[in-house]
Amino acid sequence: MQPNQELIRTIANRYAANLTLCFPLRRTSLQLARAIHANFITFGFQPRAHILNRLIDVYSKSSELRYARHLFDEIPEPDKIARTTMVSGYSASGDIALAQNIFEETPLSMRDTIMYNAMITGFTHSHDGCSAVSMFREMKREGFRPDNFTFASVLAGLAHVVEEEKECVQFHAAAVKSGAGSITSVMNALVSLYSKCDLLNSARRVFDEITEKDERSWTSMMTGYVKNGLHREALEMVRRMVSNGIELDAFTYPSVIRACATSGLLQFGKQVHAYALRRQDFSFHLDNSLVSLYYKCNKLVEARAIFDKMPAKDLVSWNALLSADNGFGEEGLRLFSCMRKEGFEPCDYAFSGAIKSCAVLGAYCNGQQFHAQLVKIGFDSSLSAGNALITMYAKCGVVEEARRVFITMPCQDSVSWNALIAALGQHGHGAEAVGVYEEMLKEGIKPDRITFLTVLTACSHAGLVDKGREYFDSMETVYCIPPGADHYSRLIDLLCRSGRFTEAESVIKSLPFEPTSQIWEALLSGCRVYGNMELGIIAAEKLFELIPEHDGTYMLLSNMYAATGKWEEAARVRKLMRDRGVKKELACSWIEVETQVHKFLVDDTSHPEAEAVYKYLQELGKEMRRFGEKIAVAFGLMKLPPGRAIRVFKNLRTCGDCHNFFMYLSRVVQREIVLRDRKRFHHFRNGECSCGNFW
Repeated sequence: MQPNQELIRTIANRYAANLTLCFPLRRTSLQLARAIHANFITFGFQPRAHILNRLIDVYSKSSELRYARHLFDEIPEPDKIARTTMVSGYSASGDIALAQNIFEETPLSMRDTIMYNAMITGFTHSHDGCSAVSMFREMKREGFRPDNFTFASVLAGLAHVVEEEKECVQFHAAAVKSGAGSITSVMNALVSLYSKCDLLNSARRVFDEITEKDERSWTSMMTGYVKNGLHREALEMVRRMVSNGIELDAFTYPSVIRACATSGLLQFGKQVHAYALRRQDFSFHLDNSLVSLYYKCNKLVEARAIFDKMPAKDLVSWNALLSADNGFGEEGLRLFSCMRKEGFEPCDYAFSGAIKSCAVLGAYCNGQQFHAQLVKIGFDSSLSAGNALITMYAKCGVVEEARRVFITMPCQDSVSWNALIAALGQHGHGAEAVGVYEEMLKEGIKPDRITFLTVLTACSHAGLVDKGREYFDSMETVYCIPPGADHYSRLIDLLCRSGRFTEAESVIKSLPFEPTSQIWEALLSGCRVYGNMELGIIAAEKLFELIPEHDGTYMLLSNMYAATGKWEEAARVRKLMRDRGVKKELACSWIEVETQVHKFLVDDTSHPEAEAVYKYLQELGKEMRRFGEKIAVAFGLMKLPPGRAIRVFKNLRTCGDCHNFFMYLSRVVQREIVLRDRKRFHHFRNGECSCGNFW
């Protein structure tokens, strides 16, 4: 037996020595590891744990996790090294759910700081800051000592969810106390953290204290300036960085451009793009970040051109294309499908993009399928995916599901709260929306500009004038947020909906800027409801000056004249519209049936079932053929099972004729009809509408 043991030991040592040649990893490492693995199988060699661990390590670091997992599963009792390697591999690849499974199956006695670091890093890279911070706290609670890498990772995770200054200060103090406070990587993370929390003075103080600044140091500070709109300071930081011998590189380009994309700073991003072109710097990372920049700044043609010209596309390329807030609709779903056919697995941000496409289309069934897939692969805890689901369900007319998603999210950020407030407001649940806003404040979440837009809209739809005015006034007095034109337009809409035109005029006269088209449109809409011709004409004349090509102004004013019997004036407005070459936007309605979206136009005969639909329409009334949304509703009544709500979507504001008809129809057919038009949702039940006949 002794000679055999010696032979086995000799063979094992030879395999171990060969595997050592795989490190550091290079192009031939994976090929060598596969050859050694094949040799095991061919000769029936049963390697010991240390050899399997090295092989697992090569596979994991080479993104061949299938082979790594196969070997891992063959080990009867995997040791600490094997478990840590697998956790690190899954975390690095973005498969945090599988990493967490192995982590949770690992006894506490086998865990170490490295394993906790891998989990914290994985959560951070998945933008799940809540879980990263929670894992850090568990680590300390269980008696494990955080190291420099721990603090660098958890600070980056905290930056995703930080809301208050005290959290930054507490974690900074903990890093200093542990001795990690002077490490460059940790200080870089602190600069980013303070910048994210709008504490630029603190960020700059930490930056100035870094003795050995690297690319990340400069980029973190630059990103902070860009995020806070301090473009001169950001450009000065670029100049100083280059003068210190540090050129923009594959890491700094994307960081600066991503910051521009997040802040909507297209011109600054273009300057960086031009700099890269002059230097002929090209990389996946640069192209991917440029795709995000142009899409987020609504430059879809430029973004798609960059994407299409990329010599090769990686996973990040597709995710960059799909994760932007593109409002693609059908094109977004096609791109998502194409990505999967190319063999790439989407991340949670790409799923979010696809779900947002469903929201644009009102594709409820498709959205449900994506939701199920998120749960199956473990992305359901993702903040971005959860927020997208809230918006999708709300825009598909199922506000109850939106509320359920919000409640079941492991943690919420301000985007989550804003999405729920918007959902409730759009569906006429103004009082509930206000309640959610008040709850948000109690939870210590600071409202932002978007929050106020959503809560003001909710107050407007619910007629909560005094409450809305109170919230508007609090923007500057309590939260130091100067209202923009969009906030003022919501206030004008709020006042006009309640007939308080004198107050609305007073607000317009006291504006700190020239009234925009948004302001006059809000005033004109209110005048239409109350028949205030005098003020309505003033608003319309201003709109003719500002946006003469917009058809809505002509139609609203013409309808106002017609409603008061002033037919000559109505005809004059329509003639003016024709003379100026302004064409009325074509009304389009659509409905989803069994994951298929069906579109209808006025007098539409292009649909394959048009003949059957019109035959059904004859039974309901000849006049129905004149309106696209009525055709869509009829199609839904034909195709959907009894009792199921009919959800129809329209690109324009619904007209009074259709609104009255749907109230009547909902009582006759005993079905809920949900209509999403350009402005809001209408829920027709038993002859009544959720808007209270005010839209």
